[in-house]
Amino acid sequence: MKLSITRIGAIASKEFLHLRRDRLTGGMIAGIPIMMTLLFGFAINQDVRHLHAGLADLANTQASRALAADVVATQVVDIVEHRATAAELEELLVRGRISVGLVIPADFERRLAGSGRPIAQLLVDGGDPIVLGAARGLAGMPIPGAAASRSAEPFAVRAYFNPERRSSIHIVPGLCGVILTLTMTLFTSIAIVREREHGNLELLITTPVQTLELMVGKIVPYVLIGYLQVALVLTLGAVLFEVPFRGAVLDLVVGAGVFVAATLTLGLFISTVATTQFQAFQLTFVTFLPQMLLSGFMFPFDGMPRPAQILAEGFPLTHFVRIVRAIVLRGADLEQLRPEIWPLGVFFVIAMSLAMLRFRKRLD
Repeated sequence: MKLSITRIGAIASKEFLHLRRDRLTGGMIAGIPIMMTLLFGFAINQDVRHLHAGLADLANTQASRALAADVVATQVVDIVEHRATAAELEELLVRGRISVGLVIPADFERRLAGSGRPIAQLLVDGGDPIVLGAARGLAGMPIPGAAASRSAEPFAVRAYFNPERRSSIHIVPGLCGVILTLTMTLFTSIAIVREREHGNLELLITTPVQTLELMVGKIVPYVLIGYLQVALVLTLGAVLFEVPFRGAVLDLVVGAGVFVAATLTLGLFISTVATTQFQAFQLTFVTFLPQMLLSGFMFPFDGMPRPAQILAEGFPLTHFVRIVRAIVLRGADLEQLRPEIWPLGVFFVIAMSLAMLRFRKRLD
């Protein structure tokens, strides 16, 4: 059979007309390249700077204060917390409030004069190998006023939670959130659309089912699926990669439940915006990319510019990555993670309200 240029042109013209009428797809043609360029160009930065740090200055002398100023001058860390003891800095590490703790001992002046011992100690959240590597870069920094005969590095580095610097220990817990975000949003984003495409809304019109009942009924089965996925990922991580579990299972169950509920309501909202299952998939992909890149799953959150951090705080995945890593790797409890729990509850209420407002139980 001979190819007909005319017929090919007619089909191509029809496809162009379809793209022109499908505003969502047309917007993504330019929207996705622009979004990815901005994210990778401005927000993603592997040159880690401005890590949140805590200071315990037990010497409290002019020289010790100068040391703290020199450390801040490197721009690797920003001192945001001041505590009286190293134990208090360890507590902040568990809570996730800081990534690095600087402990200056009481005999700092004597060590500075050339005792051969490190003049200070760095307590580092070693769960993220990138953060640990950045902190280790401080260990060899030149110290003004230090004895020229010193042989030891100025700082002794103590890595917590992942001293072996294994990437799997850092990646696997966060992977729970990434997988849940993609699957939960995708499953529920096509829920209402599928009902509409299959004609099931005709049956719902004749029933007394209310909007809230429909929305909650849609997400309940997927909450159980979410728990199954979390258990599967963490079991594989423990068996194959020796990922530890230092927290309480009940804490993780509660934290994961709040996150799954928030993520499912995002999918429900998408399902009220999209008119086809393909559009639902497109919107799921568009909302998933920035969450994965800005949540701290792949790149240190502290290394991102402030505008990107503000945007990321509105994503459920950002908070769950902190929750799951804190419980699994650091043994934190829900009381310590309350600042990460309540934003998920707020997101759930807002997304559910928007989905209910947009949903109409009718065919048109």
